[in-house]
Amino acid sequence: MTQDHGMPEATPQGHIPDRFKDSWVNTWAPEATRPFLRLSRADAPIGTWLLLLPCWWGLALGMLHTGTASLHDAWIAIGCALGAFFMRGAGCTWNDITDRDIDAGVERTRNRPIPAGQVGVRAALIWMALQSLISLCILLTFHPNAVLLGVASLIPVAIYPFAKRFTWWPQVFLGLAFNWGALLAWTAHTGSLGWPAVALYLSGIAWTLFYDTIYAHQDAEDDALIGVKSTARLFGDKTPTALRLFMVATVVLMGVAVVLAGLNANALALVVALGGPWAMGWHLAWQLRTFDADDGPGLLRLFRSNRNAGLLPVLFFAIALWL
Repeated sequence: MTQDHGMPEATPQGHIPDRFKDSWVNTWAPEATRPFLRLSRADAPIGTWLLLLPCWWGLALGMLHTGTASLHDAWIAIGCALGAFFMRGAGCTWNDITDRDIDAGVERTRNRPIPAGQVGVRAALIWMALQSLISLCILLTFHPNAVLLGVASLIPVAIYPFAKRFTWWPQVFLGLAFNWGALLAWTAHTGSLGWPAVALYLSGIAWTLFYDTIYAHQDAEDDALIGVKSTARLFGDKTPTALRLFMVATVVLMGVAVVLAGLNANALALVVALGGPWAMGWHLAWQLRTFDADDGPGLLRLFRSNRNAGLLPVLFFAIALWL
């Protein structure tokens, strides 16, 4: 359920299943840093992408809305990328601290640094604080209202690891945390929150429900044994129907966001921008057709393909900005 992904081979010492065994963490990072980098999922970049892409959506639609772009917007894009890396790392560290007992009972996660005894809880807390401090330094370069939103994002981040203990819908809490960047980046550009950003945020939450339900099916059996809840367990054989609903909600809500943001743009730019949710919808439809709850490697491939799905709106929004 937590974002860590890659190829399911496990040859390097300390390697975790479904991570990239030949990632830079295992090839050239100093040996002493590797457990901490694995704790931050630095060897599984898809999670950083999934946190970053809503930021870029929000920034691009903000620029479409105002009809302006500046060098500071370039910094917002870069700052969001850096912030996504460090805040995702801090969030994953917090997740592993709170889930250390659960992870020890799941085959896919029992070799994570904390349950494997490679990193102590105190050291993990210090590492989390360091990553959070770096993220804060980046955040402080944005508009003050965006800074306030960034601080508020800590609430869903803090709650998410516990959600699987009290609700069948922990993916909703993941969506609340992972798509906050749509609100933040829009506000970093425009200076205030707007309805297009809210619609975009809701679209991102629906998207998270789509991709993380697919991801959670990898652990459905282990989760059932230890009593962990997820939408994968909730929907079971009806998952394709649920995924279809999440797909439609993603596309429709993003389309609403585009229309609201681009009302002052020229007609051609608006049509091209609407191509973003249209293209993303086709990608999600392909994932739905390919979905097989019993194919573990296939589930992982589908999950990871959402980087490309989320990049499609970025491409169309960027083209629209030039028109």
